[in-house]
Amino acid sequence: MKAMILAAGLGTRLRPLTDTTPKPLLPVAGTPMIVWNLLLLKRHGIRDVVINLHHLGDMIQHALGDGAAFGMRLIYSYEPVIMGTGGGIKQAAPHFAGEPVLVLNGDTLFELDLGALMAFHRAQQAAATLVVRQDPEAVRWGLVEVTDRAEVVRITGRGLSEPTVTAARMFAGIHILHPRLLRYLPVDKECSIIDAYVKGIQDGERIVGFEFDGFWSDVGTPERYAQVEQDAAAGWLSLAARTSDGLPGGMPK
Repeated sequence: MKAMILAAGLGTRLRPLTDTTPKPLLPVAGTPMIVWNLLLLKRHGIRDVVINLHHLGDMIQHALGDGAAFGMRLIYSYEPVIMGTGGGIKQAAPHFAGEPVLVLNGDTLFELDLGALMAFHRAQQAAATLVVRQDPEAVRWGLVEVTDRAEVVRITGRGLSEPTVTAARMFAGIHILHPRLLRYLPVDKECSIIDAYVKGIQDGERIVGFEFDGFWSDVGTPERYAQVEQDAAAGWLSLAARTSDGLPGGMPK
């Protein structure tokens, strides 16, 4: 399976740090966030990764190169105008060759068995699998309603209208999708991937939720950036667990 890392965001809430450094290159425990995620993908056998770029994107490409230093193949999808999660994925779709793709955020760090996620997706024969979590502020993050059969029936209140017993979850920003779902999105316009999922649910596509309760951190604010540094120091996430052969030479610190 190929993967895509979303790395085009402006990082406005982390200014002034992101005025001169794109958020995915901000270091955690001395290693850029995007490298943490590349190494996690590699650990689970994923070698081909598409990365979308906009804000200071040249810095990301310069830092990572073609991926050879990681034993991976990196392809870049440039967005002259930022396209959002939906538009960015749709623009990059030709690189997926019509096969499901695992999508991660370049500014989210987590400890998750991606192999188990991919196996679940295949077993469910799903058009998309969203990693979901219990969270008391699920509504603030974006409420995902999931049945006891793991079916996602509504996202942020949109989807199926029939009354259904569901559990309230939040979307962790980690997902596997089949490119056919991108047909629901406009061409060359900024949009959210959630729009494709909602329309897919309404059309009878099988969208499911994968329950996850491990370490997860959305590094979107100075407070959360400081916290994830503390979490790494405390061992809640581990770079050593992601690689046995060290970091490539010349990585930014």
